[in-house]
Amino acid sequence: MAEIAVDTVSELRKSFEGEVSLPGSSSYDEAVRIWNGAVTRRPAVVASCTTAGDVVAALEVARREGLELSVRGGGHNYAGNALCEGGMMIDLTPMKTVTVDVEAQRATCGGGTTWGEFDAATQAHGLAVPGGFISHTGVAGLTLGGGIGWLSRLAGLSSDNLVGATVVTADGRVLKASGDENPDLFWAIRGGGGNFGVVTEFEFGLHQVGPLVHLGLFLFSPEHGRDLFRFAREFVRDLPDESQVFLAGLNAPPEPFVPEELQLSPVFGLVVVGLGDAETHQRLIAPIKDSLSPIVELVTPIPYVDLQQMFDASAPWGLHSYEKAIYVDDLTDGVIDAIVEHQAKKMSPLSFVPIFNFGGAFRRVDEEDTAFGGSRDTGYAINISATTPSPEEFDAERSWVRDYWSALLPHASGSGGYVNFMTEYDEDRVRNSYGAKYERLQQIKAAFDPDNVFHLNPNIKPA
Repeated sequence: MAEIAVDTVSELRKSFEGEVSLPGSSSYDEAVRIWNGAVTRRPAVVASCTTAGDVVAALEVARREGLELSVRGGGHNYAGNALCEGGMMIDLTPMKTVTVDVEAQRATCGGGTTWGEFDAATQAHGLAVPGGFISHTGVAGLTLGGGIGWLSRLAGLSSDNLVGATVVTADGRVLKASGDENPDLFWAIRGGGGNFGVVTEFEFGLHQVGPLVHLGLFLFSPEHGRDLFRFAREFVRDLPDESQVFLAGLNAPPEPFVPEELQLSPVFGLVVVGLGDAETHQRLIAPIKDSLSPIVELVTPIPYVDLQQMFDASAPWGLHSYEKAIYVDDLTDGVIDAIVEHQAKKMSPLSFVPIFNFGGAFRRVDEEDTAFGGSRDTGYAINISATTPSPEEFDAERSWVRDYWSALLPHASGSGGYVNFMTEYDEDRVRNSYGAKYERLQQIKAAFDPDNVFHLNPNIKPA
């Protein structure tokens, strides 16, 4: 690990309101503890920021000293982008303040906020914004790359609901970005990732949701996988906006609603969430009961905050994880055959293949309104995620992901993918993910980060 000069650290501390920590300290150890245990890079210094001014001071020192720079929001990214090797990590985790304006239905939050923290604040008023599926995911990383969630049919992506942000650019400027101020920068950070600066504050438009929603969770034996997916491709076509469908290949959770003899066995899952009343949800899920043969069924009201935490136990901190994802227009028979064949080859019970359906408000956003790296006509994102408790099994499970992805590629809508579901950033895949938007993103990158200081991400090279 590279060492940073003592004088440099002392100088930074003089102008810093937060904490500057070095290897060997407990604060350093806590800051570099990220979700993916497979990532072992270690920065030489951590600048834990409490204000935008702290970010400016850290950036100035890092650039002057020629230090590689990484930025930590929630630390949940599969690629481990929060960590650099021997450089400086700008740690935003102290910046967690959430402020809710109930009358305006707006909320602001700091760049280190997690979705669990954000949801707790907004649900106190029956308000929410689309925010992923695991509550310890950071607001920053998810939003900057797009942000799929349980509310995407109702309200689109997290980034579609962003109405303003505070961004510290590579040259130390603190800029407001919105439809009225720095509109190009605002366009770029809604899907273009962390390429354009450090976002220290986000402002979202909120929607009336909860506090109770309705859950229909159904598990199916592997031999009924084809029946499930063929049913699902028709079922999703006429869903109302006040609902969301989630499909998955997984192992049955060791939860009380699953019979003991089925716990941890391979299954396929279908989750249907209703945001309206119980009667509407019952009508929505009735065809599932009429047409299919689930081996486990759970239909219940559930607090929205609990829905957001439903998969937290399946994604514990510190394990070895890898993912690769692909977009498909529909669940064709070819796609279904590849899913059923390769799901059976999964070895780790923690590995998980969530399949996200798009529709409703997501599709009504104009393609050019944001920098989101995917077509608004996309039908599904299939995310193949490997997780193992130790490194010994990791290589084999990672190979399973890559083989699964390769089998789906001939059926995909292009070779790109959702940038939040990438562990490795192949330049061609990143370019293909953004398509015709890539050149505009390059121009904006050149305006705000011409030296590519922020490159530990699905990187967009400056024009």
